Amino acid sequence: MSQLPFEKRRPVLCFGEALIDFLHTGQQTEDLLELNNYRQYPGGAPANAAVAVAKLGGKALFAGQVGNDPFGAFLIDSLQAYQVDTQFVLKHPTAKTALAFVMLDRTGERSFSFHRQQTADLLFEQSQVDDAWFNDSAIFHFCSNTLTEKTIADCTEYTIQRALAHDVLISFDVNLRHNLWSTGKVNIDVVNKLVEQAHILKFSLEELTYLAEGDIESYIEGCFQARCQLMVITDGEKVLTYYTSKNLDAISPPSVNAVDTTAGGDAFIGALLFSLSHFEQLTELLNDNELLKQVINFSACCGALAVTKPGAFPALPNIEQAITFLKEQGSAQSQLLDIFHGAINEFLR
Repeated sequence: MSQLPFEKRRPVLCFGEALIDFLHTGQQTEDLLELNNYRQYPGGAPANAAVAVAKLGGKALFAGQVGNDPFGAFLIDSLQAYQVDTQFVLKHPTAKTALAFVMLDRTGERSFSFHRQQTADLLFEQSQVDDAWFNDSAIFHFCSNTLTEKTIADCTEYTIQRALAHDVLISFDVNLRHNLWSTGKVNIDVVNKLVEQAHILKFSLEELTYLAEGDIESYIEGCFQARCQLMVITDGEKVLTYYTSKNLDAISPPSVNAVDTTAGGDAFIGALLFSLSHFEQLTELLNDNELLKQVINFSACCGALAVTKPGAFPALPNIEQAITFLKEQGSAQSQLLDIFHGAINEFLR
């Protein structure tokens, strides 16, 4: 197997929205009112994924657009604090940075209220896509929130075509948010058009059921007849299933006390992309069933750790936390630890 040297790991470029998550942290009484308290966290699914990669020791870049405002500056500073390369982050001269208010129930599950009308992330244009994004055999990652309006959807599709022209590995975490679409429902055709372009696909079971319109078996078969090489289907705390063109397997994610599920999926996909960045070709990993299972288990551990803390960026585990938790689960991971030794040594320096 051709494992890349630590210093030559493939960079992971995450494209899309960076936004402010105002996380509900409780209430306080003032006069006759019960006032909600919110704490400002950096967020946005692809931005979270970039930080997840970087905190594990990977080479992460983020491409997108924020407003030329205090929130945009905070997001750029936050990405840089976690060693994410922000050379492809732009500031729109007039449009504002997107905001999301995140309400949590007693189990840590979320509901969202988005303030994202004509915000800077939605106004990213095709002319701003740079072929330098795809240097060094980069892995390209995106989510569906850049498909919610025609202009940014067209830009996303154009970006993926540029990535494919550079022979780049495409990762798509569909991460559906129905309330971001003007109709209140995700446009299945728009999302599925880009599902067909991705080599790596991640769905929740609920998302898969929705996009497949009930015929999951045929849908999965169609994905692999297109470009898909690896598909992961999560279901909260329940069994996680993953497919390759030749195999179907599953693991049980670690059981944890969830505080805030905001970054769980992003931690998972970030850990998966970090793992893939160590291989010159995806097929090398897919042909080793035992190692692939170790990678999926490691990614699930990272996702589980992330939901035990509030917010996104701060909750994402670093390599030491991830490996310690992995070992606590009692899994045999010697092959994977050998691959990660460079990142571990770098962290311990």
